[in-house]
Amino acid sequence: MPSVFTKIVNGEIPAYKVAEDDHYLAFLDVNPNAKGHTLCIPKQEIDKIFDMEENHYLGLMQFARKVAKAIEKTVPCKRVGIAVVGLEVPHVHVHLIPLHDMDDMRFQRKAALTQQEFEDLTKAIQSNV
Repeated sequence: MPSVFTKIVNGEIPAYKVAEDDHYLAFLDVNPNAKGHTLCIPKQEIDKIFDMEENHYLGLMQFARKVAKAIEKTVPCKRVGIAVVGLEVPHVHVHLIPLHDMDDMRFQRKAALTQQEFEDLTKAIQSNV
């Protein structure tokens, strides 16, 4: 059964897409730790990050770096943190989280955004990628 992220890649589920190329996709997390929390995924469904082919893994990290730089230009923060956990969805995903303090990385405190805020943020990050 395809993961929720594969369904996003296939257009079966909508997402706030901020960047995309032939192999990778970045979209806003709809349950963000902080405003601008973005997920970067390979379009190919792979469960574990270290099961990726090395060049595909390195490509994901290059893609995530580009997206993180765009987030830094868009969302006021001290830095953009990166996390790979992978337990909640069986599809490789890199969390890029604008950080103000360590609690932003704990996946306990959540930011509430309206649909309009998600749409505006999507456009703003897209313009900086």
